[in-house]
Amino acid sequence: MPLMNFRRHRAAAVLALCGALTLVGCSQQGSTPEPTAAKQQAQKNAADAARNLDTYRQLLRIHNDEMVVEMGKDIVSRFPGTDAAREVQQTLPAIEKRYNENREKNRLAALWVYQVSPMAGGTQSTAAINSSEPSGNDRVQLVLRRHTSWGQSVFLYGRRPGFVCRGNCTIAATVDDKRVRIKVFAPPSGEPALMVVNDKAFIERLKKAHTISLPVVFANGEKKVTLVYEVGGFNPARWAPLGKAAKK
Repeated sequence: MPLMNFRRHRAAAVLALCGALTLVGCSQQGSTPEPTAAKQQAQKNAADAARNLDTYRQLLRIHNDEMVVEMGKDIVSRFPGTDAAREVQQTLPAIEKRYNENREKNRLAALWVYQVSPMAGGTQSTAAINSSEPSGNDRVQLVLRRHTSWGQSVFLYGRRPGFVCRGNCTIAATVDDKRVRIKVFAPPSGEPALMVVNDKAFIERLKKAHTISLPVVFANGEKKVTLVYEVGGFNPARWAPLGKAAKK
């Protein structure tokens, strides 16, 4: 090959190579790098946190404490360290405290049953609560009763054969943290009950108490048990007062 032609071919090859390299360089500079998996996950988390935070704010506005607590805990747990979590933590503790207090208040109130009904030629109004301990077949009712003929009374009512109590008995009760001696007696009618002698004093203590514990002995096998009553939800306004029965 003549020297001139060789030089022309080599120059063309060099130019072609330079052109190819230039195209590659331009292509690399003009393209957008694909986001990494970690960055994609971070973007998704940020979007989820913002969406959940918006829901949290709406629940705050309508005062739905139960859902606020649930959503708030989820945001703090799933998105720690985010702006959403920090905003939630400004309001969540106080709302959770209020929600738990109201839930416990409602639970205690639901333990009581209030009724007004005919009874033995008159009308009775009762407020009754079952023992929290023991439960099941060994549970015993604590009953506050007003009757148009018999007046006011307080008694324990369980299953037959009732309780061990010969004549008047004294229960070494605990009202919250205070020891109190409560006099009771078994009704002569043979009912499985123990009647409180001083019903007025008992009711006044109950109104201020959270828990009352009453150790008793069941007549069946002389089994000793401590009856526990969570009385903190008692509502005196729901225990209807009654007038005296009309004289015939």
